[in-house]
Amino acid sequence: MNKSIPIAHRLNGGLWLANSCWETILMVYDWNLLFLNMSHSFSTIWIHAVWATKDRQPLIKPTWESQLHSFLRNQLADLSCPVRIINGMPDYIHMFFLLNSQKSVSDVIKQVKGASSHWVNQQDFSEDKFAWQTGYAAYSVSDSVKEKVFQYIRNQKEHHRKVSFQEEYEEIIKRIQNQHDV
Repeated sequence: MNKSIPIAHRLNGGLWLANSCWETILMVYDWNLLFLNMSHSFSTIWIHAVWATKDRQPLIKPTWESQLHSFLRNQLADLSCPVRIINGMPDYIHMFFLLNSQKSVSDVIKQVKGASSHWVNQQDFSEDKFAWQTGYAAYSVSDSVKEKVFQYIRNQKEHHRKVSFQEEYEEIIKRIQNQHDV
């Protein structure tokens, strides 16, 4: 006996599963109407951003590192980008935040880098002029690995006692290149 297995059920008045081809067509039509009538946008894009100090100089000192992290957190909050964690090393920073759907990654990072380098220089934390490098790396992070990324950023200092930044960077580049090789 071949029983028809329902593909879905109506949930909360919107989601439902089809038992037949015609129901599938109706379901697609129903979803199209739903999306056409949406009055707002929704996105959840977690960003893991990393950038270094100019010339990879170890300019971020333990005496003011937490103040820098607080400043960065406040900058992201001002841009409506909630922060999960900020951490780093003397020569670079990691930030893990939720991207505001009205902002681009490049605009957020440009604002945060510019404001933070200006702020550090105003505080006279360093005898040398403080600056970030020109570039950055930014990765979108899926919900399934958010906790791993959080732990990785939280444990930066311990992690880099075992693996240098350069070794890790080269390994990441290899992995990315292998993913894109066809």
